Amino acid sequence: MNVRLVGGSRGIFDVKADGKLVFSKFKTGRFPQAGEIRELLS
Repeated sequence: MNVRLVGGSRGIFDVKADGKLVFSKFKTGRFPQAGEIRELLS
């Protein structure tokens, strides 16, 4: 799995995999918990 950090603005924190949005701070109103992104991608 390749990971790339893309600079954003205004506190944006989105995680995408294969072009699909996996996690969005905007939609959830929070940052992901420890291990949450790994779980979503598995």
